[in-house]
Amino acid sequence: MRFLETLVAEGATARTLWVLGILLVTLPLTRRFAHDKPRFKAVVVFAFLHLTALLTSAVLHALGSTFDDFFRTPCWIFGGVAAVGALTTFLFSVVLPKVGLPLPQIVHDVAGGLISVIAAVTIAGRAGVNLSGLIATSAVLTAVLGFSLQDTIGNIAGGLGLQTDNSIEVGDWIRIGTQPNDVNGRVVRIRWRYTAIETRNWETVLVPNRVLMNSPVMVLGRRDGQPRQWRRWVHFLVDYRHPPARVIEVVQTAVRGAMLMRVAKDPQPNCVMMDLADSVGRYAVRYWLTDLAADDPTDSEVRQVVYSALERAGMKLAMPAHAVFLTEESEDREARKAQRRLARRRALLDGLSLFSPLSNDEKDELARGIVEAPFAHGEVITRQGAEAHWLYLLDEGRATVKVSDGYTDRDVAHLEGGSVFGEMSLLTGEPRSATVIADADVKCYRLDKETFKRVVAKRPEVMGEVAAMLSKRTTELQAAREDLDAETARQRQKRQEVDLLDKMKRFFGID
Repeated sequence: MRFLETLVAEGATARTLWVLGILLVTLPLTRRFAHDKPRFKAVVVFAFLHLTALLTSAVLHALGSTFDDFFRTPCWIFGGVAAVGALTTFLFSVVLPKVGLPLPQIVHDVAGGLISVIAAVTIAGRAGVNLSGLIATSAVLTAVLGFSLQDTIGNIAGGLGLQTDNSIEVGDWIRIGTQPNDVNGRVVRIRWRYTAIETRNWETVLVPNRVLMNSPVMVLGRRDGQPRQWRRWVHFLVDYRHPPARVIEVVQTAVRGAMLMRVAKDPQPNCVMMDLADSVGRYAVRYWLTDLAADDPTDSEVRQVVYSALERAGMKLAMPAHAVFLTEESEDREARKAQRRLARRRALLDGLSLFSPLSNDEKDELARGIVEAPFAHGEVITRQGAEAHWLYLLDEGRATVKVSDGYTDRDVAHLEGGSVFGEMSLLTGEPRSATVIADADVKCYRLDKETFKRVVAKRPEVMGEVAAMLSKRTTELQAAREDLDAETARQRQKRQEVDLLDKMKRFFGID
């Protein structure tokens, strides 16, 4: 009976029910509506201590011990702190964010701690605890703690400053210091003592807040009023045999036209000449990276575009001046290499129906005239509406054909090795009817108007044979799509053949 009397004495049960009621109402609501994951550990610990002290006091009172009053005051202090913690967590995690006033976690911690201290002192004072001795010795205690914990206090002050002035926020990419090997990564947590930074090497670095406050910190990719993007530099060397203006034009056009997902379109990438070295020109592509976690992979994609663009333009990346390669060249070796290249191109031409009307000698002449045109992943090979008097022979790799109505793009075909595209631009000079984008590194050959003209000029009837083959292929597709009868299909084929042949003659200037 004395145990129950203690539990109900002086409103003990009512106070405990108030504490538990506050916890049972606010904690589920906070968990349900809080934007960030709330921290309940301290609240639960103080609630547990409150119940433990209450039950201990009741047991001691029931046993007739005089120590029951020793647990009663801590019991209500623990209960008050638990209730304050639950209410402040609900206020800072739910109420303030809902009304548009979110505050940093460290402000929540400071405010909750101060209110908890005030609550504990108030409860202790009402319980008759004499606090004068504690106040009298607080100055000495503060001095001792300040001297022994100056680093910890510096870290706490630094964390408070970082979160209140928003100079560094969770999600920012930062570099601490001025050297390339300094800490570089994304901020994932700002705590009282440290700031946690995740690096690209899958590491988490815990930097004391005092270090952040006393060191230069570069926030990567941040500019007021602008999207988060970071300028990157990709350097390369080109021999002086190629004019700088031409190198810049070739590379800049290729990088700007490439469909690289993590390269910003505004500002556009640009190419600049950085230096005139002893034997080579030093160049750099400058682009803006939109995903700061993927710096090296995107640099690699840009380098591939640069390499392919230079190869298509007949330029080579320069070697260091001190590199010397000795290879015994002979006419026989060069002839074998040329024969292998010619055989590869002939095999590609033989596999395409577009060139079936040509004789072996005519195919050989085309094979000698076509040039290599490699493209890197993401580069635009042809663009819809552009004027270009050549076609492409796709030897290796994959590409996607897209058409646009001015508002949206849609994929209409996928090309593999052994395909040809752009034939109407070669034969009639018509603008490109579709955009073709490399899905992987692509090896192409380019056949231009002048090379094809040399063949048809010697045997003009080739144009009629090519026109007949193309019109027949086109009509067969139309007949299947529109369910045309044989006579209608034959008449349409004849009209298309005559129209195509007339365009070809005008384009090549051959009667």
